[in-house]
Amino acid sequence: MPDDTIEVRIEDMSQLFHTLDPYPFRERDLDRDAEEFIINWARELPRNQPIHLVVYLSESQLTQPYAQEVPAGIRQHFTHRVEQASFDLRETFRIGWRSLAVGLSVLAAAIVASQAIHATAPPPLNRVFEESLIIFGWVANWKPIETFLYDWWPIIRRRNLYQRLADATVEVKAK
Repeated sequence: MPDDTIEVRIEDMSQLFHTLDPYPFRERDLDRDAEEFIINWARELPRNQPIHLVVYLSESQLTQPYAQEVPAGIRQHFTHRVEQASFDLRETFRIGWRSLAVGLSVLAAAIVASQAIHATAPPPLNRVFEESLIIFGWVANWKPIETFLYDWWPIIRRRNLYQRLADATVEVKAK
């Protein structure tokens, strides 16, 4: 097999797809263990090459009509995961913008309050209060800064991996 191939060997279709899922076969979720296996293997593959996924079934399973729906089911599952990751990304940025609005408001209020304290508090204490308020204002911006600098990268990587898996060539073969 080529280096870009993920091989999944199963005895029964219940090992691949979640058996409690009420949807028709092709729209079912992958079993958690099967999904984790495929994702972990895909993470190790080169990012610049397409993925090839081969599902090996027993002869008895391969002759069942649902065996032909396995490729569509896998693609559908990972397409849904792409949509979920895209939603997570939008939600992360939405929360980030709200956090930034709050953080900048707190920073502005802290600066105004520190200027007011500078004019009214006695000299040894005014410096402590001024600096404390400025630090508080910047701490209020910690979360939006973290969101816009770091939090979205793992979501993008996960979404890109899911997209590669949704675009993967999926084959069903006999063991």
